[in-house]
Amino acid sequence: PVVALLAGSIAGGIEATAVWPLENMKTQLQLMEKLPAGQKPPFRGVVDGLMYTTRTTGFLSLYNGLLPTLIGSIPKAGIRFSGNAYFKNLLRDPETGKLTPLKNLGAGMMAGVCEAIVAVVPMETIKTKLIQNNLGMVEGVRHILATEGVGGLYQGVGATVLKQSSNQGLRFMWFNEYKRIVTEDGKTSMSPLGNLLGGMSAGCFSPLGNNPFDTVKTKMQGSDAHKYKGTLDCFAKILANEGIQGFYRGIVPRLGRVVPGQGIIFMSFEFIQDFVEQSLGRGQYKKHKPQRGDLVVLVLHAAPQAGFEGGMGTSRVRRLDPWWQRSRNDKGCAW
Repeated sequence: PVVALLAGSIAGGIEATAVWPLENMKTQLQLMEKLPAGQKPPFRGVVDGLMYTTRTTGFLSLYNGLLPTLIGSIPKAGIRFSGNAYFKNLLRDPETGKLTPLKNLGAGMMAGVCEAIVAVVPMETIKTKLIQNNLGMVEGVRHILATEGVGGLYQGVGATVLKQSSNQGLRFMWFNEYKRIVTEDGKTSMSPLGNLLGGMSAGCFSPLGNNPFDTVKTKMQGSDAHKYKGTLDCFAKILANEGIQGFYRGIVPRLGRVVPGQGIIFMSFEFIQDFVEQSLGRGQYKKHKPQRGDLVVLVLHAAPQAGFEGGMGTSRVRRLDPWWQRSRNDKGCAW
């Protein structure tokens, strides 16, 4: 989990920066209200929106809201990947060390809940209001605190938990199954291109499956959140005023951001994780992951406190611990 935390944090920063203008467009489209007959919105689509924003408020305004997200993305992605690793280890079959797709879904959902509560809610609330009010980081936070108090930094918890848990559950379940198939159940390694394609395919699931949660979350975290009594009331009012299509505002820019973004983050994570493990001297175990019943050479380190001088021998693998860990017996010996 420590390696996953570090790798996930770096990968999260890379991904957020690479696709931010599309996140900006998604947020602006979701914040638009249905206008009276005869009135036209300032823009209708992604390209039109990018041109309108650049023309009216300048190119750099496309990156409004990036700083709090970048600050939050580093711990957010770290919590996501390390939490997923932690919950996967809890849910592994004690005999085979394997995980079913349903357990991968559960581990990803629990990781999503953790990242939502700890990092995503305040980060997304600030981001949404900065984009809506076209404000910079410092000015925007001051405005929120002055007009709404500290509570204005932490809104839309329920909708965010629903979105993030379903996001990460679906993504991790798909990516782990994809990786299992491509690597023949861990017998081969996966190339960076393979990781990119796997992450992009995982990114297709969440926008199509949970965009209503994302739309409600955005409205609950915007400057007009006072219009809604809560998450369910927001759902009801969107349905009544805008119909089903109202829940899918911003789906195109969200797909345009999430699909390449997830490819980038999974590829970056796998690369950084491998690099860190190689740097720590753990990567040597990856190419030859032991299976139950394999004959392995044991190097028993000395344990003077137990009166053991060390030595070498062979043994059959009886328990599948994660390949990056060393199995230690009760006398402090390690293989």
